[in-house]
Amino acid sequence: MLARMKAELISSDRAEQLKDLKPYLTCRVLGQDHVIPRVASVLYRGELGLTPSKRPRGSFLFLGPTGVGKTELAIEFTRFLFGDEHLFRFDMSEYQTQASLGVLLGGRLGETGLLAKPLEKFKVGTLLFDEIEKAHPRVLDILLQILDAARVTMASGETLDLGGFYIVLTSNLGSAEILNLQHSTFATMERHVLTRAFQSLRPEFYARITEKLVFNRLTFDVQLHVAAMLLDQELARLRTRGLDLTFDATVLPFLLREGFHPRLGARPLRDAIQKHVGDACTEALLAGSFVGRGALTVNDGGLMIV
Repeated sequence: MLARMKAELISSDRAEQLKDLKPYLTCRVLGQDHVIPRVASVLYRGELGLTPSKRPRGSFLFLGPTGVGKTELAIEFTRFLFGDEHLFRFDMSEYQTQASLGVLLGGRLGETGLLAKPLEKFKVGTLLFDEIEKAHPRVLDILLQILDAARVTMASGETLDLGGFYIVLTSNLGSAEILNLQHSTFATMERHVLTRAFQSLRPEFYARITEKLVFNRLTFDVQLHVAAMLLDQELARLRTRGLDLTFDATVLPFLLREGFHPRLGARPLRDAIQKHVGDACTEALLAGSFVGRGALTVNDGGLMIV
């Protein structure tokens, strides 16, 4: 009855907006089309009020190599549903000791822990816990409480209600299998990674996650599309500075060689694009040869503007 009442309260405008969720994510997180429908399914249920009471709106374990879109997907669905400011990110490499519990929960009476910060601003959003395998076991106990009952008790004695939030856990567990089993089917790699995650995380923790999803390595064609998307974003930013640039067919393969890493994926690509495009602009501006418009091309191992 409660779920039905919540579903009836959603506005027609919000329902219409949700229809665009899946296409939106597909356009922005490339090469992971097998993941997006399952993520969207959880998000639809969360937004329509169909999730069980006293649980988070939805929870995800995103598995796979670095730089394939795990964090980006959390960022993009939060941006679509709520806005950028509703994403709260916790790097679990900073919570590897028992002492780090005080950072999350508050160390002394009257000291606010970081887990309370999201609720100081919003009642809805996403809590993103990156590299969950690095967290101290006591920190995982706290996350287990959140996954189980959407509640956590702070050092002050205050109990936080996180029922309006999505929980996203990312992990590189099993990523070596994906990179090494290059001639295996994705189903085989997925099975290896999920088995590794199940063996590494406590069963009661693993069981409480709504969706466990394995991200695939990016194919060359997808890498090119990612490079094009990031380059378009950089050129759009430069246009706001009065620099109107296009690029020829030599540019994307060059940027891909410079910025894509077999183990880091597309993560270094944005920095490589900013560096090489920035260097080309710097050289042209200092030489006085750039009058606001031009085309990027590859020359002598770098980019130049013609």
